[in-house]
Amino acid sequence: MELLSVIRRWHYRDRIPIREIERRTGLSRNTIRKYLRSNTVEVKFKVPERPSRLDPFADRLSDWLRVEAGKGRKGRRTVRQIHMDLVALGYDGSYGRVAAFARCWQARREAAQQTTGRGVFVPLFFQPGEAFQFDWSEDWATVGGKRIKLQAAHTKLSHSRAFVVRAYKLQTHEMLFDALAEAFRVLGGVPRRGIFDNMRTAVDRVGAGKMRQVNARFAAMASHYLFEATFCNPASGWEKGQVEKNVQDARRQIWQGMPPFADLSSLNTWLEARCIERWSELFHGVLPGSVAEVHARERMSLMPLGRAFDGFVEHTKRVSPTCLVHFESNRYSVPASFANRPVSLRVYPDRLVVVAEGQALCEHVRIVERAHDVPGRTVYDWRHYLAVIQRKPGALRNGAPFAEMPEAFRRLQTQFLRRPGGEREMVDVLALVLQHDEQAVLCAVQLALEGGVATKTHVLNILHRLTDGKNTAAVIDAPQALVLNQEPRADIERYDALRNREVRHAS
Repeated sequence: MELLSVIRRWHYRDRIPIREIERRTGLSRNTIRKYLRSNTVEVKFKVPERPSRLDPFADRLSDWLRVEAGKGRKGRRTVRQIHMDLVALGYDGSYGRVAAFARCWQARREAAQQTTGRGVFVPLFFQPGEAFQFDWSEDWATVGGKRIKLQAAHTKLSHSRAFVVRAYKLQTHEMLFDALAEAFRVLGGVPRRGIFDNMRTAVDRVGAGKMRQVNARFAAMASHYLFEATFCNPASGWEKGQVEKNVQDARRQIWQGMPPFADLSSLNTWLEARCIERWSELFHGVLPGSVAEVHARERMSLMPLGRAFDGFVEHTKRVSPTCLVHFESNRYSVPASFANRPVSLRVYPDRLVVVAEGQALCEHVRIVERAHDVPGRTVYDWRHYLAVIQRKPGALRNGAPFAEMPEAFRRLQTQFLRRPGGEREMVDVLALVLQHDEQAVLCAVQLALEGGVATKTHVLNILHRLTDGKNTAAVIDAPQALVLNQEPRADIERYDALRNREVRHAS
């Protein structure tokens, strides 16, 4: 372009002949004449149209890109994955050609959206108690001395803009139910409508328009709290723009500079207090006063919160021969009487409840860890295996569940196993837990160890004294027919007569 400008200036302004320009530039006279005859100062080069290996797949690739653009950010295929799918169909070209095609397609799409006016929205207004908005986000915090990625549940009232943030390790059904229950508790009631995106914990299938196949447990939760669930169009986050903005604001105003916490419970307590504090610091922007003041007026329009929804997710499991059920790469013990039988596992955010035959068999603290972070763990309750060791006392010596017994039981086991038949005696002592209070048995074992007589008979004697003392402490109300009219008097003089040496006794 600079050379063209020089040639035009030499010829038209300085009147230099074409022959002299040829000598100065080294270009041919035909080229110089072509430059001078052109009506533009920019050089245009003809790019020859060369066939590409991608041409037979161009229409299919455009359709794929159009479908992926309508999906959520986390559900889209990358260009690398699309290239691999094209290779499976017979495409033998490079990835760079596919990436260049995708960039051109995206540029044309954005240009078309600008011409159609996309990006123009209508301001929304909500009545008091009309609706709330819910969304998930991913944030980081230091919990238990480690920096971990957490799933933050954001619930925001659409009228007063009061919000609640809670942190979990997963985005599962039970976490969602617990987040909404805690949010309704903090907000002081339940609005008439809830606005959600098409998350898998709520929607099983997205139909045409507003048609949704709602998850059964989510529908039960919405029916319990008596609110109508509304779902946004796919990839249309602006339909719940208030909570979308709250995700960004919370990341800057709450999560940044957050102190470390010992556990997740203390983190959620801090988040709840911090959210309520922010209500007083933020002005509403549309209505007069702060968010806290508008929320105080909106609480009168919320439905009072009654009994919390029993937000568990139930799975059918089969107990293994080792009396264990598997869940999320971890194993939990079950009473031995249900080995090799099906049971129901009710999953809560913080615990697991095993149910069978209409009754709860046992309960364990839930281990919520990602599989790639921590290997599978086994949670034992040694009481579940007492029925097994009564039939197989030899399994007590190396039984993994019995490594978690109280210290007094393990000390007594160490002494019993030093003599023959000690396994059976230890099994008999542990079996006392099935008929007596465990703390009473543990106290009897400790007293036997302190007395230096660690035998089964001594432990039984101490336990009977402890339990009999508790039973005789109660006043016995005897029937009237059994009451003595004249109680006998103790006469010890006749016993003194037996001590007289002069008296001969029959031998």
